[in-house]
Amino acid sequence: MKFPRFLLPLALLLTLSLAAWAHAYHASIMELRFNPEKQRLEMALKIFTDDLEKELSNGKTAPVRTDQLTRAQLNPLLLDVLRRSVQFSVRPAETLPLTLVGLQKETDAYWLYFTAPLPAAATGVTLRHRLLLELFPDQMNIVNLDVKGQKQSLLFRDGDDQQQLKW
Repeated sequence: MKFPRFLLPLALLLTLSLAAWAHAYHASIMELRFNPEKQRLEMALKIFTDDLEKELSNGKTAPVRTDQLTRAQLNPLLLDVLRRSVQFSVRPAETLPLTLVGLQKETDAYWLYFTAPLPAAATGVTLRHRLLLELFPDQMNIVNLDVKGQKQSLLFRDGDDQQQLKW
């Protein structure tokens, strides 16, 4: 269908408005669970694809497109982002190692699955969650913690990117 010339600006405005509405906020959601049998933290992190690609492209000469990479190419990039942005520690200056265990693509987002081992005596951790905070001033990182059936939610934003988690 051909638009009359006088409707083109309106169509362009409508298209831009719909694109902005589709992703008008910047947020990630992490589901975090303490697994006492395996003595580790288990995480699932949901991040919008366009935000993830912007983070992966940060500092690169060419944009990174997740749909143009093999899993073997994408995994180390994702693990690097996780290690820089999501840090767990039991003692100051000692970051727990993260292991990427899976990845699931949705229509407009990815779920990243990863784990962190815990020392046997750990009764909590400090979480520093800076994912996308440098790229988007309005970024919100929501963490839903599930420990022994008890649930709590935490919000990480610029200026409030570190919190204590106890169990």
